[in-house]
Amino acid sequence: MKRTKLVKSMGVAGVAAGAALALCLTPSATAAPLASQPVLNAMQRDFGLTAEQVRTRLAQESAATSVTSAARSAAGAGFGGAWYDAATGKLVVGVTDAARAAAVRATGADVANVAHTQAALDAAKAAIDGYAGQTAPKDVTGWYVDEQANSVVVTVKQGAADPNVRKFLDFAKAAGPVRVDSVTSAPRLYAGDVIGGDAYYINGSARCSVGFSVEGGFVSAGHCGSAGDSVTGPDDSAMGTFQSSSFPGNDYSYVKTSSDWTPTSTVDGYGNGDVTVAGSDAAAVGASVCRSGSTSGWHCGTIKATNQTVNYSEGSVSGLTQTDACAEPGDSGGSWVSGSQAQGVTSGGSGDCTSGGETFFQPVNEILSAYNLTLVTG
Repeated sequence: MKRTKLVKSMGVAGVAAGAALALCLTPSATAAPLASQPVLNAMQRDFGLTAEQVRTRLAQESAATSVTSAARSAAGAGFGGAWYDAATGKLVVGVTDAARAAAVRATGADVANVAHTQAALDAAKAAIDGYAGQTAPKDVTGWYVDEQANSVVVTVKQGAADPNVRKFLDFAKAAGPVRVDSVTSAPRLYAGDVIGGDAYYINGSARCSVGFSVEGGFVSAGHCGSAGDSVTGPDDSAMGTFQSSSFPGNDYSYVKTSSDWTPTSTVDGYGNGDVTVAGSDAAAVGASVCRSGSTSGWHCGTIKATNQTVNYSEGSVSGLTQTDACAEPGDSGGSWVSGSQAQGVTSGGSGDCTSGGETFFQPVNEILSAYNLTLVTG
């Protein structure tokens, strides 16, 4: 009973993962295997695509990911960021040195001429991180590097009147190329105590969602619990204990499960068939990504930015990935996948799955590295 429930909790994420295992084909393949239904259904619904269009997009994204490293090397010191362009189905690489364009194109990527290098944008963003710490004005909701716009973006809640916001923006603009965007609502954490779906419970009350199985347990969001907190499964039986947790600053945790529970790469597809996580290669900006959580199930969207700092009311978190997929309270810690690859665990966001919104996830590879964990794959 316990093991079955854990598999389902973890299934929150891997459906899309294993789903795309068979999808990493070139668009010209004549007999592409069928995708697992969770990915096909969610992407068809959220992107307005046919099943074949989903296969084509995932194959193109996989091809774009495979040339990213070579394209970045070809751009050299003039590298100005990279992103997936859904319109062309190719990776686009920004370059500040036109002489490097031919070498970049030779890798299979398209080229965009930009004014600022990725290094310069990252340095500006890092300077803002250093200035803000975890005490940025609450009406400043986040900041990130927008590769496609070749700028750092700072998001501010509409109607902000705090004079400290202006002081913050003045510093940010002095740090480098900065654009200020207005947002209607501030992101919030998606931890909740609503019962239902595949989930785990912290100290018998608050509910979060399992991220991905690792050897010895699973990873999830840091704001879900602290080291030493007890964890119970969906059937209210003892499941394990938080061994490590980091929040704010980061938003990740590691739960060590008891011997009664077996971490597995098999995940629940919410009635659409079980699938398997194959790895954790990070997808590019512009690529599709799907998420699963114990409140709202499966939803898909696009990666809009990486390495974003989000300023929650509880404190800021750096290194998050921004998406336009929705999520809701209780989805915290749940899984994000792109194709067959694990991407991260849900941190927070704004909006909901009725009106839409944006959601941020903590990249899984950072969690694995921080705690020296091994992702369970099949």
